[in-house]
Amino acid sequence: MKKELLQLLAPVTAEEQAILDGETYVRKDLYTDQKNFIIDSQKMLEQGQLMDIRPHTRFVHFPRHRHNYVEIIYMCQGSTTHIINEKDTIVLQAGELLFLNQNVTQEILPATLDDIAVNFIVLPEFFHRAFTMLDDENVLRDFLITTLQQRKSPVSYLHFQVADVLPVQNLVENLIWSLATKESNARSARQITMGLLFLNLLNHTGRMNQNNPDLYHQNIAVAAMRYIEDRYRTATLTEFSASVNLPTYQVSRLLSRHTGHTFKELLQKQRMNQAAYLLTHTKMSLETIIASIGYNNSSYFYHLFRREYGMTPKEYRTNC
Repeated sequence: MKKELLQLLAPVTAEEQAILDGETYVRKDLYTDQKNFIIDSQKMLEQGQLMDIRPHTRFVHFPRHRHNYVEIIYMCQGSTTHIINEKDTIVLQAGELLFLNQNVTQEILPATLDDIAVNFIVLPEFFHRAFTMLDDENVLRDFLITTLQQRKSPVSYLHFQVADVLPVQNLVENLIWSLATKESNARSARQITMGLLFLNLLNHTGRMNQNNPDLYHQNIAVAAMRYIEDRYRTATLTEFSASVNLPTYQVSRLLSRHTGHTFKELLQKQRMNQAAYLLTHTKMSLETIIASIGYNNSSYFYHLFRREYGMTPKEYRTNC
């Protein structure tokens, strides 16, 4: 991270100074007025704000809590250890991102002076414009949107190990700089930057939860979605299961748990998304489109398409 940004984020805050002076606990009243430790966006954001940042509080164990907003944690320097949902341990290293939705519980072990992290406090509506930029629909895009937007989601957090992905680092630093320096009239620019960040992260889903045995099943689910996105024309549950050395029933079970859908449903959705894209972005004949997405039965395709979009392919091409 650039030295100028670290200089903005590194100074000890008043809250941290009180801890260094002998306070041994986190003052919950700084974060919420509720009995349960649910950090309140109204305490974190000025009225009318959809997103802001604050440095992570160091030198103290941060007890288990939730948020009524989406939190994105970026590790600027050093590392922090997060216990997620009382069972998963994430060691967030410099350059990595951790996305938490409103359903997750989080606990953070004490950080040192040199462990500098930034917490993005984001209301879900901030993402609306960013998500419209992800117009190339696929099951991974849907997975990301569902994870962040819904209070109840099969997956409540995403850990991206992208320290060496320069575009991601540049985009995150741009967001931090804009918010830390209080740039005026920058909401649209921030939303566009967030959209570009998501587009880049979708290109690096192989960096999600790498090398974390506690998240093995979630990693398999993400790998299955990547497989479906890349090979939707010929993809089969049998082939994917063999590639990860698991029986088909186990892959089906963990996909249902982590995505809420079966392999067949995810594959059909990806094929329908691709068909819709080709209908609106090309002049390919319908017969060619049907064959290109892996179907040889046009009647079955018509049935699936109408069920997904509520209209025929011809109507979709004309109206969408």
